Amino acid sequence: MPEVTTPYATGTPCWVDLMARDQQAALDFYRDLLGWQGTPGPAEFGGYAVCELNGKAAAGIGPVMAPEGVPEPPTVWTGYLASTDAQATQDAIVAAGGTLLAPVMDVGDLGRMLVAADPQGAVFGVWQPGAFFGAQVVNEPGALTWNELHTSDLPGATAFYGEAFGIEIEPLEGADAYWELRVGGRPVGGATLLANDPPGTPAHWLTYFAVDDVDSSVDALVKRNGTVLAPPFDMIAGRMAVVADPQGAPFALVTPASP
Repeated sequence: MPEVTTPYATGTPCWVDLMARDQQAALDFYRDLLGWQGTPGPAEFGGYAVCELNGKAAAGIGPVMAPEGVPEPPTVWTGYLASTDAQATQDAIVAAGGTLLAPVMDVGDLGRMLVAADPQGAVFGVWQPGAFFGAQVVNEPGALTWNELHTSDLPGATAFYGEAFGIEIEPLEGADAYWELRVGGRPVGGATLLANDPPGTPAHWLTYFAVDDVDSSVDALVKRNGTVLAPPFDMIAGRMAVVADPQGAPFALVTPASP
């Protein structure tokens, strides 16, 4: 099992979570699809559930919450970039032209977080670890395996994420119009242009979960009332599909190519 036992380097995707209108239905859906185990958590954390894969933290699912009079946020997966100092990162995000959606807050002794949008509108979170550093299992079936930025302005995204996190965005060798996000020279995610998405799609981050067999996983998703946005297809890194859960949250499933 590809276990993670130490905090992630600044700028590295370290966690993903989903705020669902029906938390229990989401927990049941991802249990059946990806093998996660999770139950609603303590009231002090809003019932937030840390879902585990083989006993290791894999992702979070919480109930959607919005203050009275504020529109309910969309049901989407949010990826978090690691930081050793959330307040300093927040300052850097604002200085680089980003927008704060939820300023720095403490999450008990677990860590500190914030939610922001880059200048093109792609939403992401920031996590400063305390007692909890993020995903404890990655890059295996049922776990987070890739995070991909879909942007309308690659030079602008390169400047923003470089200034705010020290992330480098470079062309991926052997791929047409695809870029790698690198931290310390190590690939940690990808980037593509919105021109490849359906017209009208806003800038966003897409979460990828690994599975043993994309085609059978998509069949299982459809039987559980999920939606197929892009049917399984082969690409440079393996075979993938873009789907949405029954509450509308989009994500990707991928079976990585053999080394």
